[in-house]
Amino acid sequence: MTTIRPRRLRRTAAMRELMSETHVRVDDLIAPLFVREGIDQPVPIDSLPGVVQHTRESLRAEVSGLAQLGVKSVILFGVPSEKDAVGSGASDPNGIVQLALGDLRAEVGDDVVVMTDLCVDEYTDHGHCGIVDEHGSVDNDATLDLYVQAALAQARAGSQVVAPSGMMDGQVAAIRSALDAEQFSEVAILAYAAKYASGLYGPFRDAVDVEIADGGDRRGYQQDYRNVREAQREIDLDIAEGADMVMVKPALAYLDVISEAAARVDLPVAAYHVSGEYAMIHAAAQNGWIDGDAVALEHLTAIKRAGANIILTYFTRWFAEQHQ
Repeated sequence: MTTIRPRRLRRTAAMRELMSETHVRVDDLIAPLFVREGIDQPVPIDSLPGVVQHTRESLRAEVSGLAQLGVKSVILFGVPSEKDAVGSGASDPNGIVQLALGDLRAEVGDDVVVMTDLCVDEYTDHGHCGIVDEHGSVDNDATLDLYVQAALAQARAGSQVVAPSGMMDGQVAAIRSALDAEQFSEVAILAYAAKYASGLYGPFRDAVDVEIADGGDRRGYQQDYRNVREAQREIDLDIAEGADMVMVKPALAYLDVISEAAARVDLPVAAYHVSGEYAMIHAAAQNGWIDGDAVALEHLTAIKRAGANIILTYFTRWFAEQHQ
């Protein structure tokens, strides 16, 4: 009788490498980066160890360094020095992200794909992702114009990919129409198509200095974590409206959503390994409970194995340094 021994294919490191089905590469990863107005040196973010709010100059140096490590893309988030009710800094030609875009395109040209998050919560004094009406709810249709203006400002400043993250109905269609009308048809859209109202965003909100007014939340426009069919409807709608890529956020807690999206759609599927997922690894490793490097690699591999083509992660520099 023949003895079946799958262990034969796991016996040595070389054999395991030969048999491995999933490989994470440096050029699968996008580095989320924060740039803050009105500072003269980088500011560490306590809840995101190793991550900082950059100055324009330090951001330029960071992206140049990432490019030398083989990283092919970054996504920018702005932290303005002043906020208002309509997030006007998001579309200001002299807003921090627009100025940083000019710096980066001059520094790295087309060697790095420079993406921009397209939302206004970092710029509003109430912390919501749009215009708040008299009832305290976000006005979907009024907010679309804010997104259009921000998209055009980012495109004019040199963004190659705009990434609307506000989860307003119709946002992709409005942005695509405006970009095309202004001769920016080459600017791609990465849609935050399945963005859940998650408890894993806390460190990110520290990074962009956002606090939602009056103890509010975003459950009315971000997705319910209990639902997956809803996510697929959102993805289908964004594709129909002109998205070039779709994203699931968070990543590790939503591997089933990533897997189903990857099986159903023909566009690239991105996943955002979010701040809370990153911070938990660091916190547990700092306490000696886990091997942080091993778990980080396991997380990224799981996301890739689930079907994500692209992973946004704060581990990008670490991974690139480890895999030169």
